[in-house]
Amino acid sequence: MSVETIEKRSTTRKLAPRYRVLLHNDDYNSMEHVVEALMKTVSSLTMPQAVDIMMQAHTKGVALVITCALEHAEFYCEGLRGQGLTSTIEPEE
Repeated sequence: MSVETIEKRSTTRKLAPRYRVLLHNDDYNSMEHVVEALMKTVSSLTMPQAVDIMMQAHTKGVALVITCALEHAEFYCEGLRGQGLTSTIEPEE
């Protein structure tokens, strides 16, 4: 009787890099429009979250909208730009 050893290869899954979608303050859009645009573009945001993001961008100049995979980040960024807002993406640190 022989004993067989089965080698198990360790598989480490590398997580896809994540990106931050940023909203920048501007002097053109009303606060109401910014909140509506955020909720329309990022459907997972609640009204209080959208208001918080808008206020942070208004007071600090920039706010984090969402952190996600690159394709989603590009989609959200373009969606916000399409609503007349200033948005950029950057790699998560």
